[in-house]
Amino acid sequence: MTEQTAQDTSYPVLEAFRRRLDFPLDQFQVTACERLEDGRSVLVAAPTGSGKTTVAEFAVFLARREHNARIFYTAPIKALSNQKFRELCSEYGDDEVGLLTGDVNIRGDAPIVVMTTEVLRNMIYAESAALTDLAFVVLDEVHYLGDRWRGAVWEEIILHLPTTVRLVSLSATVSNAEEFGDWMHAVRGDTDVVLSEHRPVPLYQHVLTRKALFPLYASDDGELALRGRVNPELRKLAQQSKSHEGSGRQRESRAHNGDRYRSHRNRSRGAAPVRRQSRIRRSDMARALDEMGLLPGIVFIFSRNGCDQAVAQCLHDGVRLTSREERDEIRRVIHQAVDGLSDDERAVLGVSTWISGLERGIAAHHAGLLPQFKSAVETLFQRKLVKLVFATETLALGINMPARSVTIENLEKFNGEQRLPLTSGEYTQLTGRAGRRGIDHEGHAVVVWDQNLDIETLAHLASARSFPVRSRFVPTPNMAVNLLQRMTPADARDILELSFAQFQADRAVVDQARELRNEQESLAGYERAARRASGSEKKRWEDRARKLRKQIERGRRRVEARSGSIARTFDRVVAALTELDYLDNEKVTEWGLVLARIYGERDLLVAECLRHDVWRGIDAPGFAALCCALTYEPRRDGEAEGRWPGGTFRPAFEHTLDLWEHLTALDERQYLAGADAPHAGLASAMQGWAQGWSLTRTLEEADIGAGDFVRWAKQTIDLLDQIAQAAEHAEIDVDRLGAIAQLAREAKRRIRRGIVETSSSA
Repeated sequence: MTEQTAQDTSYPVLEAFRRRLDFPLDQFQVTACERLEDGRSVLVAAPTGSGKTTVAEFAVFLARREHNARIFYTAPIKALSNQKFRELCSEYGDDEVGLLTGDVNIRGDAPIVVMTTEVLRNMIYAESAALTDLAFVVLDEVHYLGDRWRGAVWEEIILHLPTTVRLVSLSATVSNAEEFGDWMHAVRGDTDVVLSEHRPVPLYQHVLTRKALFPLYASDDGELALRGRVNPELRKLAQQSKSHEGSGRQRESRAHNGDRYRSHRNRSRGAAPVRRQSRIRRSDMARALDEMGLLPGIVFIFSRNGCDQAVAQCLHDGVRLTSREERDEIRRVIHQAVDGLSDDERAVLGVSTWISGLERGIAAHHAGLLPQFKSAVETLFQRKLVKLVFATETLALGINMPARSVTIENLEKFNGEQRLPLTSGEYTQLTGRAGRRGIDHEGHAVVVWDQNLDIETLAHLASARSFPVRSRFVPTPNMAVNLLQRMTPADARDILELSFAQFQADRAVVDQARELRNEQESLAGYERAARRASGSEKKRWEDRARKLRKQIERGRRRVEARSGSIARTFDRVVAALTELDYLDNEKVTEWGLVLARIYGERDLLVAECLRHDVWRGIDAPGFAALCCALTYEPRRDGEAEGRWPGGTFRPAFEHTLDLWEHLTALDERQYLAGADAPHAGLASAMQGWAQGWSLTRTLEEADIGAGDFVRWAKQTIDLLDQIAQAAEHAEIDVDRLGAIAQLAREAKRRIRRGIVETSSSA
């Protein structure tokens, strides 16, 4: 029997899947798919652009072909969910695929459902019936587990999903993938780690100066090098920049190198100045990348205004990257994105300028744009009609926009508090978009020269291809009541001891906690057997149960002796909730059930406002503004709130702040990290929008981009939905909370109009 025949016999579903593809599978893809067909879970860690999603696509194929079972495909952001939804609809048909992103609910009972991770977490806590026949869950971008704000959601899913569900976890190349995989195996069993550090398309590193595109690494034969020693030309340039006079003389002495950037094929090390200035103009950057054959490309600029200004500069300087035929095709594609917008909306959104940029093959991509505008840019870039995109780092989060080159304008970015250097993980994520598999033979990462650029730091970033994932898991009030609603306090603590945070703190504790979990399941079996049995047989089962209880108690004491902060934090959260009457003797009260339906950083504050009726007398526009204040996060510390809205908002918001101060004092007594204060920076604009203001007036009041306003409007709608559902299902104070539910629905209806409505499906 030949090797190929043996493969056909051993993995028939994989072979059927292979026949559908127009490219051969790499070995890591084959290995991961085989493990899935063997009935195991996998953690696949590989570079961006290496084809990890092919493994997820095989899981979908396997679920439908072998098991006729359900599969959930989760993604960290809505844009990724929308993109994967469209791809799967194209592959399997609309009837087979659903989408759940909080503000969009399309065929939620379909056999293949794409969703954000938060939606899945909420389904688990609600014990949704949709989980009963679930066979697979894809966790795309699972290294998000290390995200400061949202990482805990991934751990909650991994910990609480039924162990019968197989996980397909896709991660960037992280340096502690084995540790991550060991943890997943410890808590879920039968999990294989599949690693690949090979990029199918080699990535070359460069520095773009006013004179030339210099390779970062030197080579003896004049060819580009993937790594090695730093180009001495760059070291010399760095030394010269320390002296203004010296660097000026050197720039003059090299002016004879030519009038234009030389062809990339000639591996140029020197060329004529593009412009006489301290910083390369973005229009010159665009021309240089075009002349060297490095388009389509993405230029990362860590500022939304910077991205918009880059497009404006290119338009002003006459940059044109498209042919007449391409411009005609661009107009046909973007028709859908602008169809339905009123003249007022077109004017305030700058549609004519946006279209002018697209027609020239240039666009911006950032969170300030409307979702349908971002989607149009992505589509045009994928179709090679838009050649150059100026983007913030959100574009690096897995969206399918592979480019021939990626340019980074600055190796520092502002995080809202201070300017910080890029980490190796961030650099890897950004540059990983360069090099299109099956299209490009090589990809190119370009860093723009700056007199403060540290070449050695850049070389380190370029050579460090991975980064560690560190858990951000912390028990929250919502998490506590959801756990205690489903299990005993002891079992809840056992679950928390299984967290990746605890695993990293003390790996032995997780192993012991898993043993306790298994022993607890055995004890439940013994107790059931004792209830069914009679006579001496009943006594035998009771004796076994008694011995196992003692063994479990000894194990718990061992775990408690070695436990880190997770269980202690949980106990402090429980103490705070008990003081506030959400728990009674570690049992969830009726108000605790309300809290169980409120998610987010200010979950407890929202529940307290409902409990104390501090929103009495507020109208729908005021309630929209207040919920906006409860969700809004200013982009920078110290951002002024501006003027508060008038009407019914002010007294309700003042009472809300009073409750926040009370909770903050309680958190301090319990040594808990409390939530930030609600911020009314966008409240006036949201109230006006709910009152029927025009988009122009609303954005003038908000002083933010249309895309940002839509995003916060959707966040507000999400909270209003949570409040409505929590109030409708409440078993206490039914009449009053029923009225709150109606008010929340009315506020949602008033917000969900115009561009907020049209953006909901983008």
